[in-house]
Amino acid sequence: MDINTLLPIFTAVIGSYLTYYFASKSKRNESILKYKEEKYSNLLILLQGFVGNTANAETKKKFFEEQYKSWLYCSDEVVESINTMVKLVVESNSKNIDPEDGRKAIGNIVVAMRKDLLGKTKLSYSNFKYTDVLN
Repeated sequence: MDINTLLPIFTAVIGSYLTYYFASKSKRNESILKYKEEKYSNLLILLQGFVGNTANAETKKKFFEEQYKSWLYCSDEVVESINTMVKLVVESNSKNIDPEDGRKAIGNIVVAMRKDLLGKTKLSYSNFKYTDVLN
């Protein structure tokens, strides 16, 4: 066989492999992103256990259970932001936390999650606010 016969076959094989590789990688990345979105959504909802009228021990307990699991999927920045909030809670020793420090700690977690999911964000911690829903 001469080069003119082998080149199209070789090109087709390499092209097929590259198509498969990039499609598999894309599908895997999409699956990871969907998983993170779901887990971050859970963490975000459970953060309400630390805020205003929604603060309660049961939600905090669920948050800490999820927080331990988060080491498996969170970016470093998200883990560090959560650790900062946990440190604030522990150091408060069941006393009232300065509301601005609490908002900053929780807002920084949300911003870190956005950066992990979206790659970047122009928002800061002050853009995120929980709203207490009263009966």
